Amino acid sequence: MRGKAGFGVLCCLLLASARVAPAAQPNFDFQRDTFGFANMTVFDYKNGIAHVRRGDDAKQKRYTRRCFVLSRTAMQFKKFARFDPRARKLSDDELAARLRQLTRVAAWKAPLSEGERIVFPGYADVRDLSQDRGRIVQDNVGKGWPTYWRPGNWRMIMEPGRGYQISTHQDLNAKLDRGEFFVAFLTTLPWSLNINHAILVYHRLPGKSPGEDHYLAYDSNRPEGPRELVWSNRDNSFSYQKDWDFVGGNVRVYQVYGAPVQ
Repeated sequence: MRGKAGFGVLCCLLLASARVAPAAQPNFDFQRDTFGFANMTVFDYKNGIAHVRRGDDAKQKRYTRRCFVLSRTAMQFKKFARFDPRARKLSDDELAARLRQLTRVAAWKAPLSEGERIVFPGYADVRDLSQDRGRIVQDNVGKGWPTYWRPGNWRMIMEPGRGYQISTHQDLNAKLDRGEFFVAFLTTLPWSLNINHAILVYHRLPGKSPGEDHYLAYDSNRPEGPRELVWSNRDNSFSYQKDWDFVGGNVRVYQVYGAPVQ
């Protein structure tokens, strides 16, 4: 009996440890899986406050309004593409066609198998490709203006209640635990327009602060390193870190590119 009891205790301990084992996180390497150029802001910012660009700065051609596009395309590369660094590089026209083929695959679809993936020869990863052929990438992954007309944009006007943010937080955790990605639309509407932006959330940091969940994100405005989104259990709300283009603090979060109507 003593042996059976000990065996039962051992089984219970193993089951308990299995329940608390860290869940899967998306396989995402910031230095390999993000673009080597920045999405530039339309306005100039000082301490998070927007100002109209003036003088020579206003006349420069800038790659702007692509935060949604670059967040979506980074996810599409991870789900639908693979790289072959030893193969011959594509011509500009061939690469442009290959990029358009990739971005036509609906971002919310399941990842393709290795043999089905769209191949990008001559490069090791997204960062390598985008640093060498940045202009071709920028011209062929999508325009910025259609994101203003996405069906899901109505949510930021209607001001869903706090329960919507709680369910968004739960859905974010569930997706990351399944090894999926979450493109987050950050806004302060309808109260203000301090931020109107999209980021790709790819990792939850374990146990960083009591009562909070911290997440790493790719922010296309900041290609040099990950940014941090925080969930507060006390306030049932998200916040995004302060920088030159945002005053920092509370934001409303809505998932995009997770379903056709988003």
